[in-house]
Amino acid sequence: MAGASFQSRWLPAIAWMCVMFAFSGTPSLGTGLGTWDLVLRKLAHGTEYAILVVLLTRALADVPAFLATAAFAVTDELHQALVPGRAARPLDVAIDLTGALIGLVLLRRLRR
Repeated sequence: MAGASFQSRWLPAIAWMCVMFAFSGTPSLGTGLGTWDLVLRKLAHGTEYAILVVLLTRALADVPAFLATAAFAVTDELHQALVPGRAARPLDVAIDLTGALIGLVLLRRLRR
C-alpha cells in the first residue's frame, strides 16, 4: 500500500487486536451447546486470526504479518491464563496459526 497513511495501514489491525483482547478477557464464552460449542469456538479462533493476518498485510509483508500474528496468538494465550475461567493452551495457538495461514493463502489467491 504505497502512499497509504499510517492510520489506514495500521488502525484496522490495531482495532481488531483490541476486539480480540476484549474477548480474551471474558471469563466464559461457552454457549452450552456441548460439542458444537467447542467446534464453533475453535472455528471462531481460526477465523479471527485469518482476519488479523489479512489486516496486518496492509502494513507489513506477508511473512512479517504472519510472524506478528503468531506473536499476538502467544500473548493472547498468556493473557487468557490470567483470566478466571480461561486457560492458555498451546493447541489454541496452533489453531490460531492455522487460521492465519489459511487467511494468507486465501489472500494470495485473491491477489492473483
